[in-house]
Amino acid sequence: MLKFENSEIYLNIFILAFKNMSRLSEELRQRTKQYASEMIRLYVSLPKAREEVKVLGHQLLRSGTSVAAHAREASRARSDSEFCSKLDGLLQEADESQLWLELLREDCGIQNGRMDQLQRETGELMAIFITMVSRLRLKSKT
Repeated sequence: MLKFENSEIYLNIFILAFKNMSRLSEELRQRTKQYASEMIRLYVSLPKAREEVKVLGHQLLRSGTSVAAHAREASRARSDSEFCSKLDGLLQEADESQLWLELLREDCGIQNGRMDQLQRETGELMAIFITMVSRLRLKSKT
């Protein structure tokens, strides 16, 4: 077996290099992960005795956590077109999450501060990622 001097140093260098390969900032990766975590917490808090709340809640859980998964996938994109494609998927899931939040509020009467915060965060994330995709596509055309 080979023994490397200062192997911990090389491991740290590798980890830093790997993190820098990401097309998304660590802040955005963490923000989408936090978004997914908040979706999980909301889902757990929903009153699932009503079938429609259970179904909509499950849909929200799926689409809301997919936002973070798509962000991770976009982070590792190998090209600008792949990056935009992954972000398009993220935007579809975020828009769907917004729909489920609206239906839970408007049709099921679910009201709480967590939902308000998630609706705001969904809008903010969508604005950020729409801007990123638009700018990158515009840059690609020039």
